[in-house]
Amino acid sequence: MNNVLIAAVACLLSLSSPVFAQSPADTDKSLDELFGGHKPYADFFAKLQTAVAADDKATVAGLVDYPFQARIGGKAVKIKDADHFSADYDKVVTQKVKAAVAKQTYATLFANWQGVMVGDGEVWFSGVGKDSQVKITAIND
Repeated sequence: MNNVLIAAVACLLSLSSPVFAQSPADTDKSLDELFGGHKPYADFFAKLQTAVAADDKATVAGLVDYPFQARIGGKAVKIKDADHFSADYDKVVTQKVKAAVAKQTYATLFANWQGVMVGDGEVWFSGVGKDSQVKITAIND
């Protein structure tokens, strides 16, 4: 009886142990399977991280799919274009969003049929339009 209890506890403990990150090759494979290729997503993610780290508002604004729905001051706001996004950049790309982008690694990106997620959903990006150009589809603070 004690052996069964010990085995059950060991099993539960193993479930709460940290999960090791997947490799970049695993992420490549996942994106290949979901979207038919990983390179546009890998390149996009690198560009996003660089632009957010530099507070390059114009570059980040160019990565967004418009029109874009954002929450500013608790209200839903429709951002029509890159100029509008740049003007409200600090209200949309908050410190929480910046931290999520900075902390995220390529190998640990989450992806499903809806797109690729950064952090806990702070940023989503996906191929959009008839040419499936990779763009930011959501930013959540």
